[in-house]
Amino acid sequence: MPQDAFHIGRLAIELDHLLSGGRVNRVSQADKDELTLIIYTEKGALKLILNTNASFARVCVQNTEKPPLLVAPSFCMLLRKHLSGAQLKSVKQVGNERILALTFLCFNDFSGGEKVLYAELMGKYSNLILTENGIIAGALKSTSLENASGRILFSGAKYALPPAQDKASPADTAAISEKWHAFLSGVESENDGGSGGTNADFDKDVHNNGTVENTGKYGETAAKFIFSNVAGISLPTARHILSFAAARGVAAEDFPAFFVNFFLHEPVRAYLAEENGIFSDFFAFETENGVAAANLNEAEEKYYVSRSENRAFNEKKSRLFSVANAKIKKCEKNLADTLRRLAEAENAEDNRVKGELITANIYKLQKGDAFLLAENWYEGGKEEKIALDKTLSPAANAQRYFKTYAKEKRTKEALAPRREDEERELKYFRSVAAFVTLAENADDLTETEEELRALGLLPQEKAKKKKAVASVPFRKYEIGGFTVLVGRNNASNDNLVRQLDGEDLWLHTQKYHSAHAGILCEGKKPPESVIEAAAQLCVYFSEVKHGEKAAVDYAKRKHVKKPKKAALGFVTYTDYKTLYVAADAHEKERMI
Repeated sequence: MPQDAFHIGRLAIELDHLLSGGRVNRVSQADKDELTLIIYTEKGALKLILNTNASFARVCVQNTEKPPLLVAPSFCMLLRKHLSGAQLKSVKQVGNERILALTFLCFNDFSGGEKVLYAELMGKYSNLILTENGIIAGALKSTSLENASGRILFSGAKYALPPAQDKASPADTAAISEKWHAFLSGVESENDGGSGGTNADFDKDVHNNGTVENTGKYGETAAKFIFSNVAGISLPTARHILSFAAARGVAAEDFPAFFVNFFLHEPVRAYLAEENGIFSDFFAFETENGVAAANLNEAEEKYYVSRSENRAFNEKKSRLFSVANAKIKKCEKNLADTLRRLAEAENAEDNRVKGELITANIYKLQKGDAFLLAENWYEGGKEEKIALDKTLSPAANAQRYFKTYAKEKRTKEALAPRREDEERELKYFRSVAAFVTLAENADDLTETEEELRALGLLPQEKAKKKKAVASVPFRKYEIGGFTVLVGRNNASNDNLVRQLDGEDLWLHTQKYHSAHAGILCEGKKPPESVIEAAAQLCVYFSEVKHGEKAAVDYAKRKHVKKPKKAALGFVTYTDYKTLYVAADAHEKERMI
């Protein structure tokens, strides 16, 4: 995101127009990095978010806010003391820095006069600092005298701007021109030397027809130069300014003047970049294939809300997967132990035969014999050597084998159903993990989260906050005049099976965990093309690797049964057919 001097200057103008004259009604703090000021304006109550998180640093008006902390931290209390009831006089950018100055006129019993709240939006160094007459009243992130930056940020110290970088001001044409032409001279020197390096390649591009170009790797060289040499300009902004210069046919030697004019006077055209339904960036200028926004604040709000929701989704996804995966490992361990014990009990019949052979030949034996050579009539008269305990009588040796046989038989009888239960449990949690992995949004995780909570694998929500979880709708597609439903998780799959009529078609991958799919037939017979497309959707929402084919079984719903007490999403089926298909590459296009 270009949270840089170019962006912040334009945002400051918008916020000043939107908020100036408003009064602070409430101050709250959501977490260690984010505060909210509720400001009453002619347009109503507006929520001003001030966030200093390294990844989410921003100042913008949002429609939503996070719930406040139960106990307000000291800096929040400080702002309440000074700013409650205060009038927001102005919002200004500090020079060409990545800093906003919010000036307040205070009128309450604890504080009067003019106060300035500085919002420093500088990545991991982002901070909020309240000052009065240039003296720090408090900071969200205080520093000590030993701070490596050399800045003192605690109550009573004089507020000073961050140390200046060895870069040209984005408004200084002369300084930028000097650095730019030195850069071009270096390019030309490399060309003269025939180095054929990156700068030489860029020179071919930058001097093509006497204009600045921004294509491929060549323009990236110039963008990185601007980023490294001009203060407050992010790499994305540098790339875009170069592209605008190229589009407008700006001569290479004239680029510094173009840059400064663009920085100071280019009108705001707020745009968002979108990838897979998520806003991945926002800009104060038009971008190719971008989504237009009413203003920069709206673009910023949509971007950060989208990013925050996506982050929360990924965190929940990771948490649910960890829970399911932990159960998978436990199930695998339990099953391995059961299989080992079953393997050990596999010689039960062998011990019974040995006991019978000892009994049949007991007349040949006496106490102290180490073994018995006997004709095994169970093996066609084959001679068998049976080990004996010298300390036991022949009868006691026979009983020893019979007792071992009885114990191993009981073990097998007890472990056989346990094995089935453990295999069933393992299969279930593998399906849970698969659906968590396949989840595309928060709705896909809602019922899975409730499944795990009902199993006691997640803490119960507090009663006052607990809400009934609505059933998440199926994915719905229109294919060849037929409606195709696809489940989102085990609970959704379970519900899908119940929703289908007896003559509707049900589909599922044969060997992989996948979504259930259903074709609503409504008295019509779906053509093979529709069945194949539905099968492709099954593979799309499955564990099958992209591009690989998989077997998909399909049957009429009346041939699909759910056993009593079976886990969510588990069914048995008969009278089915099988297709071999790959994932549907047009899944998004088909969705309705």
